[in-house]
Amino acid sequence: MSHANTAYAIEVQGRSAGIVVAERGGFTFFVSDWAFRDLDRRTFRNVGQAQRAAHQHYSRLPDTRRR
Repeated sequence: MSHANTAYAIEVQGRSAGIVVAERGGFTFFVSDWAFRDLDRRTFRNVGQAQRAAHQHYSRLPDTRRR
């Protein structure tokens, strides 16, 4: 199965965290909300792993960055 040009939006608590784009070796996360900047350009094995990382990251944010 080819993953060329495959991208998925990642949303957390109604916020657009970013997109993950299929590349060789996994899915690269590109943030659209700077609150998720620690995930920018990280590579994940699959979309589910990226989604879980975004949710975990959001849960650790101070309340001031969740707005």
